[in-house]
Amino acid sequence: MTAQLLTNLTTKTNLAKLPRHVAVIMDGNGRWAKQRGLPRIEGHRRGAKTLKEMLRYCKKLGIETLTAYAFSTENWGRPQGEVNFLMTLFERLLQKELKEMEQEEVNLNFIGDLTPLPQSLQQEMRRSTERTKNNRGVFFNVAINYGSRHEMINACRAIAKKVQCGELAAEAISEDTIAQHLYTSASSDPDLLIRTSGEMRLSNFMLWQLAYTEIYVTDTLWPDFDGKQFDRALESFQQRDRRFGKV
Repeated sequence: MTAQLLTNLTTKTNLAKLPRHVAVIMDGNGRWAKQRGLPRIEGHRRGAKTLKEMLRYCKKLGIETLTAYAFSTENWGRPQGEVNFLMTLFERLLQKELKEMEQEEVNLNFIGDLTPLPQSLQQEMRRSTERTKNNRGVFFNVAINYGSRHEMINACRAIAKKVQCGELAAEAISEDTIAQHLYTSASSDPDLLIRTSGEMRLSNFMLWQLAYTEIYVTDTLWPDFDGKQFDRALESFQQRDRRFGKV
């Protein structure tokens, strides 16, 4: 963790009005690398470091949950070499960082359809979640092979089976019923979504959960997203009037 990241919080940020749950779409790793004449994989390496710093920053500020969009269901369409590198990077990071996450009281969870992932990666995921399940310092959700439409289809199928079996009446289905069948059933909905690289779309990320989330978009590429950038996002969040559809 850089000293800059931990000390640049401005006086405009009200520590009493921080979001409980921050979600991030970490966009721009490839462009960051291309601008520097580097292979795309170097952008992913740098992006992983940025995510680690942001997680620590959330813990320091007392933000309860961070959810990061690491790999979407559509990302399988990227060049095979890049996909293979990402799978290997995820696995190595878990092996390397697990002890530190335990020490820092990180509660690590993975959301998405994990079954297509390499078996060795799935094993590391299970080991990491088991080892950190009792930690309460900061909750860290990593969305990998995640697609919100796929998530909602699975939820609908699970609910339909309960109706068919007589476990649930169709008229009893509510918003809570659906929420309980999503990958994120153990988490509150995000209060703030940060998207880097200036793209103005959700990219099939948490479409149900983001219904009343405040959205902050920055042109900064993810590897360059630092504490100052995060501070600006928090300041923007605190200036919003969150009415949730009410007057």
